[in-house]
Amino acid sequence: MSATPLLTLSLSPVDGPRPETTRRITRGVARLMVDLGHAPLVEVALPNGRRADVMALGPRGEIVICEVKSSLEDYRCDRKWGDYAPFCDRFYFAVATSFPQTVLPEDVGLIVADDFGGAILRDSGPQPLAPARRKALTIAFARLAAFRRPV
Repeated sequence: MSATPLLTLSLSPVDGPRPETTRRITRGVARLMVDLGHAPLVEVALPNGRRADVMALGPRGEIVICEVKSSLEDYRCDRKWGDYAPFCDRFYFAVATSFPQTVLPEDVGLIVADDFGGAILRDSGPQPLAPARRKALTIAFARLAAFRRPV
């Protein structure tokens, strides 16, 4: 029996062109994660076939996933965000300031971001990962980050 990798190796952090709004929010979320002491990676493929827009590893080993929504239409046509919970301790939606925040579920975190940074408007309640899954995800995250680094 072959093991399914926890994170898929993708040497480039972005697989193709990103709409400008999505790129700006993603950049701001990554900067916010760094400001919070987290190490972010963008476009991380998960074992269930989903792709986390931003996945970050915190200083105490916590794993955060942020799903970027560039518009109301983007949010309404994409309901896969519930599939991220098994792979993170905290989950956030990340949106631009113009996004209608009231449509987002209140039981997940909320970040507002732009090119220059972001702010957590609503914290995500922690849902700790099982120790074995955390260890496997942390090792896979580190390997992915190392392979993405230019030689």
